[in-house]
Amino acid sequence: MSWISGPLTAFDLETTGTDVETDRIVTAAVVRLDPDGTVAQERTWLLDPGVPIPEQASEIHGISTEHARAHGVPAEVAVEEIARAVAEGLSSGTPLVVMNARYDLSLLDRECRRHAVASVSERLGGVPSPVIDPLVIDKHVDKYRRGKRALHALCAHYGVSLEDAHNARADAVAAARVVRSMGERHRPVGAMALADLQELQVRAAAEQSVSLQGYLRRTADPAAVVEPAWPLIPRPR
Repeated sequence: MSWISGPLTAFDLETTGTDVETDRIVTAAVVRLDPDGTVAQERTWLLDPGVPIPEQASEIHGISTEHARAHGVPAEVAVEEIARAVAEGLSSGTPLVVMNARYDLSLLDRECRRHAVASVSERLGGVPSPVIDPLVIDKHVDKYRRGKRALHALCAHYGVSLEDAHNARADAVAAARVVRSMGERHRPVGAMALADLQELQVRAAAEQSVSLQGYLRRTADPAAVVEPAWPLIPRPR
């Protein structure tokens, strides 16, 4: 049976910023979707990240520092629960859909280290797998398409509704539905064994990083470096 015909688990974070080494989780969602795309199970979290939430981030996801402090779960408690939920889903063999997995999984990994809880990799005994990343796959199967590749753009391209962008639950559900539609439209990818799909994305993500790095060095910053590792950026030494 192809992975597009089975259940999917989806994971999404909203955060204080875009740096996996320093930023924090504000909201998170882990959602299980049935083969027909309906939500079978879901868990969501609102965290008190322990640091002020920048105004720019609050404008994106709608969570202020004051709201997070008043209503959020302590970060160390929520991070443990999130890591456990992600690892349990992967341990069951269900593919984990993560839009821009390199960012969300790496930030979760750094939060685990920050709060001295077991990371997803430590719980699994290796790099998270099987992971399906709509961003990496879309760039691989439709390399030369013009336009944005953000989740809202992928939803529009693949005919998926996204009613509450930058809400972790809504984004997780949309990412899973997008990647299923992607697999149906691009049958060679949709028919791949999960282990092969994981390897394909590792290679594709590295190639995409090299291409972007070359572009940035030619047009903006001669010293630009784009991380090639996927789905998890190695921890700094």
